[in-house]
Amino acid sequence: MSALARLLGQKEQLLARLEAGPGPNERAEIQALLAKIDTALKLLGAEESPRAEPTD
Repeated sequence: MSALARLLGQKEQLLARLEAGPGPNERAEIQALLAKIDTALKLLGAEESPRAEPTD
């Protein structure tokens, strides 16, 4: 399984946990994990997409 697919799966599970109505401590933990996953997804997207060549 690719890192991208694994991260998306984890994000989906965490969002489902948020919808279940966790307590405030668990909600904060889930939101922190989601922020880390979003950052990782952005970094993966930057690595996988070709970089634009600067034009002079």
